[in-house]
Amino acid sequence: MSAPAPAADRPLPSIRNRVGRAALAMTVAWTLAAAGAVGLVVRTAVDDWMDQALQESAELLYGLLSLPASADVLAQHPGSALPAPPHHETLVWQVVSARRQVLLHSHGAPATPWLPAPTPGHADAAGGAWRVYGLALPGREGQVLYVAQPAGERRRARWSATLLSALAALVVGGLGAAWLRWQVRRELQPLTELSDAVSTLDPLQPAVPLPAARRAELRPLVQALAALGERTRQRLASERAFTAHAAHALRTPLAGIDAQLAVAVRQAPPALQERLTQTRGAAQRLQHVVVALLALFRSSAEPQRRRVDLAALAQRLPVAGLQVHADAAAAVDADPDLLAAALANLLDNAARCGAHQVWLSTARGTGSQRLLVRDDGPGIAAELRTRLLDELQPARYQRPLGLGLMLADVVARAHGGRLDLPEPAAGATGTTVLLDLGPAGG
Repeated sequence: MSAPAPAADRPLPSIRNRVGRAALAMTVAWTLAAAGAVGLVVRTAVDDWMDQALQESAELLYGLLSLPASADVLAQHPGSALPAPPHHETLVWQVVSARRQVLLHSHGAPATPWLPAPTPGHADAAGGAWRVYGLALPGREGQVLYVAQPAGERRRARWSATLLSALAALVVGGLGAAWLRWQVRRELQPLTELSDAVSTLDPLQPAVPLPAARRAELRPLVQALAALGERTRQRLASERAFTAHAAHALRTPLAGIDAQLAVAVRQAPPALQERLTQTRGAAQRLQHVVVALLALFRSSAEPQRRRVDLAALAQRLPVAGLQVHADAAAAVDADPDLLAAALANLLDNAARCGAHQVWLSTARGTGSQRLLVRDDGPGIAAELRTRLLDELQPARYQRPLGLGLMLADVVARAHGGRLDLPEPAAGATGTTVLLDLGPAGG
């Protein structure tokens, strides 16, 4: 049995779907209720109408049978059916004597009396199979005229009227639900447009504002988002300014420290030279970090892309104890300063992790440029690689990630791409970092 999904991962209910389902349920419920009500009304109305038809038919036959000539017909042909070709009758009749003998009947009427005793008015006969209306014939010694209708005919009439009413109610309800769904979609369209605009909103580009609210309910939300963007923009500007000033303030002292350490390494006795060399290496790594920070916070706008020769760039980024190889024809379209800052930190990471050689190569992705940085170090454990990717994919940078990877990912995202850590090929060693630098000239 699988564990339930965390609350944060569960899909939230959709207003459109909820309203659509509610409209559909309302339509079905309304149709059933309307069909039930219409069926009840139809049942009563059909019964009344057919009872009236029975009565009117009986009265018509009553008038015909009251004529003097009809008495001769009944006397000459007792128990016979009225001559007629075979046909389907919905109203049938019979004339019954006082001794319960059928004197004359229509083609579809039975040859036996419907009722055991003379019964004027409406009645049910043969266990409800017939609905009968009786009229006593005057001056005919207890003779009764019965006009009847099959109960099945009445049921068919009821069901036909009920089904037609239900179908009409369903059509009307369906049209109403479709209209309601269209109206809901139309009313939610401004919210969808606002959501799309927010998903691409960049607080650092106030020239691309949010769209104006098209509904009164959205106006406070648009105003709140605009105020949030302004606060974010001000905070980012303050942080960038502080970091840039701090980096500038650190750059000069670090350069002086490096120069002094270089002199100290040459003049120090052999026993101290190794320690001083390590100290100088740490100072140089700190310089790389400061240079990277300056490059990142200088590039608050779009990266200034140019054609960058990787072999020439690698020569500008020497790292003690590390040989960097790059194809003479390898080049990418990127911001030189940002790319140099990212590579400097990745090379420094490789050296500190025990690598001695690094290879720079390019590859074409789907509409994007890819720069591969591969070293011959011990590589990254699978568990650590998974944790690093978990932090890199959403760009949270909350857990310890390493400044080199974080800065390289920020540079890649500034170019419209991202950093990835591909799985090593079978039997391969070392670490491969993939920098997706977005489309060329993008």
